[in-house]
Amino acid sequence: MTNNTQVDILISGGGIAGLTAAAAFGSAGFSVQCVDPTPPITERDAAGADMRSTAFLQPARSLLDEAGLWARLEDHAAPLQVMRIVDAGGEVAEPRIVKDFDASDLSDLPFGWNLPNWLLRREMLARLQDLENVDLRLGCGTKSLFTRTNEARVGLTDGSQTRAKLVIAADGRNSPMRKAAGIDVKTIRYGQKALALAVTHPIPHANVSTEIHRSGGPFTLVPLPDYNGMPSSALVWMERGPRADALLTMEKAAFEAEMTERSCGLFGPLTLASNRTIWPIISQSAERLDGERLALVAEAAHVVPPIGAQGLNMSLGDMRVLLDLAKSDPANLGSAAMLASYHRKRHTEIKLRVQGIDLLNRASMAEAQPLRNARAMGLNALYAMGPVRKTLMQMGLGAR
Repeated sequence: MTNNTQVDILISGGGIAGLTAAAAFGSAGFSVQCVDPTPPITERDAAGADMRSTAFLQPARSLLDEAGLWARLEDHAAPLQVMRIVDAGGEVAEPRIVKDFDASDLSDLPFGWNLPNWLLRREMLARLQDLENVDLRLGCGTKSLFTRTNEARVGLTDGSQTRAKLVIAADGRNSPMRKAAGIDVKTIRYGQKALALAVTHPIPHANVSTEIHRSGGPFTLVPLPDYNGMPSSALVWMERGPRADALLTMEKAAFEAEMTERSCGLFGPLTLASNRTIWPIISQSAERLDGERLALVAEAAHVVPPIGAQGLNMSLGDMRVLLDLAKSDPANLGSAAMLASYHRKRHTEIKLRVQGIDLLNRASMAEAQPLRNARAMGLNALYAMGPVRKTLMQMGLGAR
């Protein structure tokens, strides 16, 4: 390893978004360096494994195909044919309204495909090993950014320096590259946390993603392939902070009883089938998506509560636009004109989605019975209007 490296693109961040970007730009022929201070955990039951899952919605598949990733992921993916919204906001924890949004109303494809994050990292790293023009440095992060009109110089934590035409910040909600560029963010804190884990259950999920609303936030079960011969789902359980902290450390049998009650028993008794992980829920958006020789993507640019599989799919929307701009004019990769175009194409849509998901989350948190009743009435009214229902589904997939 030399002290100085020159590449077309440096990607700061080796999470799902950063690894996808590395595969996409590497597959398009650009020379890429991807760095991350934390080596990824690629085994399901290893300490620190990311037990969240990612639902790739329909529009994401073409990008994954171009990146050479879909062929590796397809056999591991659980299709999402139906998005089921359950309102259980009555006096007792039982379903009072159940509405199914079926992908067959839009096309012959499912809404998307769900995969566990630890497995995504494993398969993405395997794909990157096949790309000679991608230099993957895990255990090494970014620490400084110096830009000129024609290039960026990035100092790495191993003491080396990389010169690049474009720096892609995919380094999370506390992005070092965003901070180095002096780009501000607007943050909303909800006082919520989300538990992420895997469960098994006796009643099959039938490729239905189920989002149950009562109070504190959504309780969402997303299909996974069977585990140990049992139907399995990824669970994201959002609650106010103190309640979430108590659930994290609760004894297993008591936790399973709490889970089953919160699920309204729709899948039978839920059994914990993984470690429990927890993270705070915020909304956040950067004032700009670009700086000199710098593009912000994924959580460096926007963070939303995990509702409707929007988070990573917004991130892949960022990459789709950035990749198309790079491929259309590679000679001007990272130029001020290219990055201004990227900001213009993405910023308004991101702002509207962050605002929309914020409203959905606040509605889902409602404790007061009249507010919960109003939420149920709203779900009934929206679902009853066929054209509105179809438009909502198209918007959820990312259609304009």
